[in-house]
Amino acid sequence: MKRARTVVRRAGDGNTGTGRFAVNAEAVVECVPNFSEGRDEGVVREIVRSMQVYGVRLLDWSMDPAHNRSVVTVAGPAQAVCEAAVRAVGRAAELIDLTKQTGVHPRVGAADVVPFVPVSGCTLGDCVQLAHQAGTEMWKRYGVPVYFYEAAAVRPDRIKLENVRRGQFEGLRQTVRTDSRMWPDVGANDLHRTAGASVVGARRFLIAYNIYLRSAEIGAARAIARQLRESSGGLAGVKAMGVMVDGRAQVSMNVTDFRVTPMERVHAEVLRLADVVGVSCAEGELIGLVPAAACEPNANWLRQTTEFDPALRILEQRLERPMEWPERLLLERLQFA
Repeated sequence: MKRARTVVRRAGDGNTGTGRFAVNAEAVVECVPNFSEGRDEGVVREIVRSMQVYGVRLLDWSMDPAHNRSVVTVAGPAQAVCEAAVRAVGRAAELIDLTKQTGVHPRVGAADVVPFVPVSGCTLGDCVQLAHQAGTEMWKRYGVPVYFYEAAAVRPDRIKLENVRRGQFEGLRQTVRTDSRMWPDVGANDLHRTAGASVVGARRFLIAYNIYLRSAEIGAARAIARQLRESSGGLAGVKAMGVMVDGRAQVSMNVTDFRVTPMERVHAEVLRLADVVGVSCAEGELIGLVPAAACEPNANWLRQTTEFDPALRILEQRLERPMEWPERLLLERLQFA
């Protein structure tokens, strides 16, 4: 039998998770939800379209067929961004079936990860409250249970995303029914049948950056990632894994604090480790946007990143000239009518 749960707050955070909170009207919050669909453009467009809330600016959206994942970046006033995120989780739950989805990227939900990021006029603490509010609404409206992570975590063992996502959808839906330690922070002691759970959080800027190897040896990519990531004694604030993408080995990275470990150092360390294992590096790839402060002048990592256009990839510039919201594809109009 499912048992409904409400989130247990940390002492002194001052938020019940059931209502709105006051925040500077001029504040700008970014949200970067990741969805477990990167092959069906019609589905991804429909999810992006659901986020069109007054005041919310669409900054970027991209699809990765190999990882079977899409990443969307929006920004705007706190409450508008919160509403956009909640609607996207609901639409993803309608359109993505994890019992049929496969890909190389770890995931536990159709709307897998939903982080809120302070851009200007607000604090990380404000985004924690926003994450708690959004998570409560996701469960109330759509029956999607929620785990909180990073600064929004209500348990220390859930601060790190990889701890929450351990076992992925297939493993978590089994253990959550028998182990109360794995129950969601908001929801029942079970996952949504096809949409899993969403991991909602608040964090600083994260840079998703990949480097391809001139090799098809997955072992080389994994060896580099193992030495590179912080959890193995590597660079602070760097998460990394080795994957195969379209027959090519790739070192896939999340840089969680570019001020502690600059991107140029990350790039140089990958090159050094590649030399150690006897392979060479090809081009880099940036997923989503990057803050201007992370873009060192004449940086090697930027020169080797394909399709890097500052007007499209630097957050501050994109805020000034956001994207148009996507239209439905012609073939979609009958499917989603």
